[in-house]
Parts: sequence; structure tokens; C-alpha cells
Amino acid sequence: MTLPSAEATRQDGRIGPAPVPCGAEAMAERANRPLRMAVGIASAGRPSILRETIDYLTTLPDQPERLIVCVPAIDDAAGLTERLDVEVIVGSRGLTSQRNRIIQAAADTDVLIFLDDDFIPAATFLSRMAAVFAANPDVAIATGEVLADGILDGGLSMSNALQVLETAAEGAEQVTEVYNAYGCNMAVRLSPILEHALAFDEQLPLYGWLEDVDFSRSIARYGRSVRVEGARGVHLGVRSGRQPGRRLGYSQVANPVYLIRKGTMSKGRAVAQIGRNILANTRGLLFNDRLIDRWGRLKGNLLALSDLLVGRASPSRILEFGNPSPREMPSPSIATKRR
Repeated sequence: MTLPSAEATRQDGRIGPAPVPCGAEAMAERANRPLRMAVGIASAGRPSILRETIDYLTTLPDQPERLIVCVPAIDDAAGLTERLDVEVIVGSRGLTSQRNRIIQAAADTDVLIFLDDDFIPAATFLSRMAAVFAANPDVAIATGEVLADGILDGGLSMSNALQVLETAAEGAEQVTEVYNAYGCNMAVRLSPILEHALAFDEQLPLYGWLEDVDFSRSIARYGRSVRVEGARGVHLGVRSGRQPGRRLGYSQVANPVYLIRKGTMSKGRAVAQIGRNILANTRGLLFNDRLIDRWGRLKGNLLALSDLLVGRASPSRILEFGNPSPREMPSPSIATKRR
């Protein structure tokens, strides 16, 4: 793994790598050489957080061949556009569409690791992921181990994250099967994505609630979905620019129903997910949870349920709830999904 060396092109106001061939011959060639790794980060409205994470990533001993950032506006990558160790591309706002742009940009690599803009991987994270993909050609998607998540207590600082990583004992590298990878740290093998024209579903707008489940179950038709214990990191859970409660609450109901109809989430899992979210929002409201807009989320839950009754529930309905703030973070955390 080396620092990025591909030259960037500028056209139609976008910054990014030139297109590369991805047909059968190119895929056959990849099978006979070491894996090429890329890291992709979709971000919006959080340039200082993004820059802090990029600064950290570029100091690690393990470096990807390419480090790609996709933002909806060039100002969202302030301080990065002139650097030679990162590629900045501009794509339509929304986690799913931005990640699709990253896939297109990284098409000449073998494994693409999606990280949230506030996920801080351990120094050995990339090498451990690379080893798993190299040793297990049947692995299509993998997720690492989250040692701490700041969303639970109002957010962690970079110094907090580094302390957690430094004090954690070195974990054994164990590979276990999982239903889906978690979007804050999600590594994918690009060959099945390119061969079968897979993509993140852009019908899941803005922060793309459950986009990781949908994509994991889509690519799982072509390989294993695993968790790599020992590939560790910390999610800062920075709260700046997060989504309004009503919008997320609506997605907590409408998106699982959409995935049931699509066939990428089982009915049992979807119903359980919806039930846990409604229960958590109700409990948080009763116990005055000040960290999360529980009332807004519960109103969103109820609106989605009423839309289901009249047959108009849709993930895209959240776009009708006022204009998204330019500082909205596209991706909710793992802990938010669990709660």
C-alpha cells in the first residue's frame, strides 16, 4: 500500500481521477497482483472535522493507494483541495450518492474502505483488513470493531479517541459472519460491485438510514459478509450538523419498510428495528433524554406509521420536511441505529 499517485482531472466543476477500464480483462489482471486498497470518506458541512481525520489518517504507517473524499460542495473540503495525498471529488448531496461517486472514482483499486468523517481507525486497521481480503477471496464485505462511540455521551475528541486506541490491548484477528457491515467502517471488494453494477440505493436520501444493511445484503449474494475483530477504531460521534429528529424518526420507520419490499431486509429484522426505535424514543422522552431529540424522532415515527396506513410512506418523504441544512451530516452512527 502506498500513497495516492493517480493524477486528478478537473471537468464539469469536479475534481477526481480519470475513468479506468473495469471489464473482464481488467478483473482478471487484478487477480494476479497484490490487492490495491483505497479509503473513501463521504462528508458534508464539517470541514474541520474532516480535515482533522484526514490529517490523522495520513500519519499512519499503513497507507492506502488512494484516499478519496466526496463532498457536496468544495467548501466542505476546505484545506484539502490543494493537498497531494488526498483526492477530492464533488457529488450530489446524500450519503448514498456520495458513496456511489467514490466507487466510480476508486474503480481501479481492489478493496474500498468506507469510513465516516469522524471514525478514527487504529494504526493496524488497514493492514488487518487487507490481510482478511487477501486470505479470503470469498469475502465481499467486512466491518471492523468499534471500541468506543461518542454518540452515547455527547461526543469524543480526537485526544479521547487516541487514548482509547493506545490503552486497548492488541486484539486477535478473528473473522466472524455478520448479517451486515456497519457504515462507519465498511470495507468492500470492488470486483463484484463492478461486475454486477451494484450501487448504494439513492432512494435512501440524505444520511441514508440503513444504507449499510441494504448494500451489505445486496453484495452478500456474491460473497461473505464478515466482522473483523482486531481491525479496530473509535467513532467520535461529533454532533455538529446532525439531522433533525423528525426527519430521522420518519426514516426509522419508512426505510425498514422500504427494504422489506426491496428484499434486502427480512421482515422480522425490520419489525424489530422499528419497534426498538419507537420504544427508545418513547423511553427517552419520558426520562428526559437531553442528548437526543426524542420528541422530534417520535413525531417522525408516528408520521411514518400514519403514512403507512394510507399507502404513501416513502424514504424520500423526508425531503418534504423543509430544506436540509447545508451542515447536515449525511451518516448517523452505529449506536444511533442500535437505539
